[in-house]
Amino acid sequence: MRTIAIAAVTLIATTATASAHSTKWIDRVQDAQAQRIEQGRYSGELTRREYWRLKSEQAKIAELEAAAKRDGVVTSREYRAIRDAQQEASRHIYQETHDGQVSWFRRMFRHSY
Repeated sequence: MRTIAIAAVTLIATTATASAHSTKWIDRVQDAQAQRIEQGRYSGELTRREYWRLKSEQAKIAELEAAAKRDGVVTSREYRAIRDAQQEASRHIYQETHDGQVSWFRRMFRHSY
């Protein structure tokens, strides 16, 4: 009986640790993607519409994360759903910053070096 109790406590402790680690990684990726979006806007590689579309996508991912954390445990299925959404958002950020469209400010003040 004592062995079962110890095993149960160990399982709960490792699950909580894995869950906390997962959310830290999710937050790091969210922060990195937010920086990429801001850099794209600052450099003029993103138009206003592209910028707001990407920001909206980030907000939806944040909502997914909040819903997953609501019960206190992020399951592997929830984690995968968030990671998949982040990977898709990363592709969108890359596509939008490399599609050749630039903000009006960059078009108006483009320098020829």
